[in-house]
Amino acid sequence: VGMEAHGMGLEGFYDKAKQSVRLETDRPHVLRQMIVACAKGGTLSIMGVYAGFLDKMPMGAAMNKGLTFRMGQMFGQKYIPMLVDRVLKGEVDPSFVFTHHLPLEEAKQGYEIFKHKKDNCIKVLLKP
Repeated sequence: VGMEAHGMGLEGFYDKAKQSVRLETDRPHVLRQMIVACAKGGTLSIMGVYAGFLDKMPMGAAMNKGLTFRMGQMFGQKYIPMLVDRVLKGEVDPSFVFTHHLPLEEAKQGYEIFKHKKDNCIKVLLKP
């Protein structure tokens, strides 16, 4: 979840319009869904990058449900060497994440597939 998260439908168009005139800088669609979907007394864990202002957040629903928000930057850089080592040793296989494999020359098409979630795209692996 983060600056790249976006929703479709009226809510998504509303957010996009606000962003185009700089009245909103982040895309709160997923956060709205989290608040509505979370059970009473639940905890929302927010990871990713939210760098600016959000609008139309259902804070009344969050308050009435007694939700707890847990959030903060995830400083993953310190884990990269250990994770790369485990992948190289064959202990971890991250290939399941990639639903599409394309040559680097087709990067533009790959980004379009990912952006619009075509063909049930989760992640695109670009090969040089």
